[in-house]
Parts: sequence; C-alpha cells; structure tokens
Amino acid sequence: MTTTTEAPVSETDDRVVPGSRAHSDGAGAFVPVQTRSERPSSFSPADFAVPTGREVNWRYTPVNRLAPLFEDVAGPHGVMEVDVQAPEGVEHSRLAPGAAPRGEIFRPEDLPSAIAWTQETEAPLIRIPADAELAEPVVVNLTGSGGLAHAHVVVEAGANSRATVLFRHTGSAQHSQNIEILVRDGAKLTVITVQEWEDDALHLSAHQARVEKDAYLRHIVVSFGGGVVRVNPSIELAGAGSEAELFGLSYSDAGQHLESQVYLHHKGEHTKGDVLYKGALQGVGARSVWIGDVLIGPDAVGTDSYEANRNLVLTDGARADSVPNLEIETGDIQGAGHASATGRFDDEQLFYLQARGIPEEEARRLVVIGFLAEIVQKIGLPSLEQELSEAIERELAEGAVA
Repeated sequence: MTTTTEAPVSETDDRVVPGSRAHSDGAGAFVPVQTRSERPSSFSPADFAVPTGREVNWRYTPVNRLAPLFEDVAGPHGVMEVDVQAPEGVEHSRLAPGAAPRGEIFRPEDLPSAIAWTQETEAPLIRIPADAELAEPVVVNLTGSGGLAHAHVVVEAGANSRATVLFRHTGSAQHSQNIEILVRDGAKLTVITVQEWEDDALHLSAHQARVEKDAYLRHIVVSFGGGVVRVNPSIELAGAGSEAELFGLSYSDAGQHLESQVYLHHKGEHTKGDVLYKGALQGVGARSVWIGDVLIGPDAVGTDSYEANRNLVLTDGARADSVPNLEIETGDIQGAGHASATGRFDDEQLFYLQARGIPEEEARRLVVIGFLAEIVQKIGLPSLEQELSEAIERELAEGAVA
C-alpha cells in the first residue's frame, strides 16, 4: 500500500488546514493525511488554501498553469454554451444550494470544487424516472468560448431505471466542474465524460457518486484535448450488492497534462468494483497522471475489487505517473488487487507482426490501436466508439508527421 504525506503547518496558524489535524497530545504539531479516506472536505472555499503543488492531491499537477481556477470569482456570462438532448420523460430542473438532492453525497475536497459549488447558484438536475429504460442516451454538449466557467450538475437515476448520460466538452474555457451522481436501488447507469477541448483549455472536474442497493454504475473518462485536464471520479458503493466499473482512456500530446485521481470506496456488503485506465503519450512534455485509491471498509464483507492502469509511451520526452493504492479494513473478502504498468512498445508484438510481412510503421499503429481499443469497446455507443477510433488514428498520424 502506498501512502503519501503533506508538508506540516506552522503551530502559529490557528486555521484548520485541509490535509492536517492536531496531535492529541496538544503539542501543536499536525499529523498529515495518510490515506485517501481521511481527506477533508468543505463547502466553503475559505477552508482551502491555494494549492502549492506540495499537497498530496496536487503533487503531480502543474498548479502554476491553473491559477485562474483558484480564484473565487464569478465567470462572465455566456462562456459555456450548453445543449441538452434528452429522451422524453427525463426531468430537467434547477437546484439552489440546499435543495435536494443537491449535496446529498457531494462534498468538495479541494479549492476549485468548493468554488464551483458556491458559484453555481442553480445547479442543473438530470433525473431519470424510476423504472424508465432510455433507448437513447442523454447528451450534454458543453462548448466553451473562452473565459472562466463554473458548474455543479446533479444526475439522478431513479430506482430500477436504465440510462446513459454523455457529457461532451469542446471549445476553450477555464472550467471548474462538479458532477454529483446518484444511482438508486436497482438502477443501471452509465456516465461518460469526453474531453475534446482546444489546446489552451483548463478543466478541473470532480465526479462523486453513490451507488445504492443492487445498483450498477459504469463510469468512463475519455480525455484527448485540452492543456490541463483533471477528471477525478470518487465512487461509493454504499448498498449491498452494488457494483461499479470505472474505465478511462487518454491520449496525451506534447505539452498536454491529462490526469485522473480515482477513488473507489467499498462500503456495503458483497460489492464489486473493476477499474481499468489506459493511456498513450507522444511528444516532448506529454504527461499523464493516474492515481487509483481503493478502500474496502470494515462492513464491506464479500467484496471483489481490482484496479489497473496501463500506459504506452510512444516517444521520448513523454512521462506517465501511475500510483495504485489499496486499503483493506476487513479480512472477509472475495478478492482485491491492483496493478500498474508503463512502458514502450512490446518488442515481441512488433516482431510477430513484422514476421508476417507487416511494415514496422503499420505494426506500431496496430499495436497502439489494439492497446486502446479495449476501452473504446466498453463505451456501448457505436457512433461514439467509431468517432474515438478515428480520433486515435488522427493522433497517430499527427505523431508520425511530427
């Protein structure tokens, strides 16, 4: 199990600093956060200091590039054009702070998330009625036109419903976003977020979900575009028999930073979790970060959980950081494990293809496509799967030209 620490805080600082707490001996020293489950939260931006990059949850992130998202100010109107396409019967409404179900499970864990909570005075609600089965996905298109934009969105899948919700991000913006996801008893929900921003975009997004009794959540993060993109899903398997599959796909080019910090909390009995994130990197300064935390709580007997991250580095000058963590608080589980691998092309795969008459350049292309296709095929929307396959082909072609 991997643990990390934060820098201590001076004993003369009488403000409660997220990530630290006082020793019980009253000596004035502080104990830094040791595990993901201890991370503090607050709805008030004032309770969070501006990140320096030394904090455990910011140490891999280029905080110097994110300065606009650390200011508690309202963005100009009209920065983000929002287009929602939803089948008949899906409810749309707005939720003020304190209006249920807004805040039922969401707790901001960093400064940008707290700012997004306070700046979003009327959070959009997407509610799938109980027992509904949507033949078509709910599609939320968000197109940025430059500037600062905040959002808090609530997605609620009623009991025994079946639905897919797709968020698509394009254009340019400095976007701080919260997505709160409620999967009620027996529901099956897929949430997909696709980041295809312009190169100058900044996007920090916190997804928090609760999955109730016998319910299922498939959560998919796809990041191709943007300057700095950080999408952090936090999933609580609260109900007995609940299940979550968390998948991620990223393709980082020169100068891009694509990051996900994944947290899967097994809380109920006989829960099941599967996490798989894959990324490819090419170009000088291409960067990807994946941190995966799994907590199996003391009451989560019968749990079955596995997380993995795989990265394929295609050129010199690219870097992938991968940190899997596993915390187990009960011995009565079916199984738990984690894995991480980062490397270049598999020489045996290339040799196999070339030995059958396939040129080296084409062989490399086939290896990359095969590597990433595992995630693409899990999306479940044929048109989007085709679109992402074509996007991978374009990335490879641009890399070959460069």
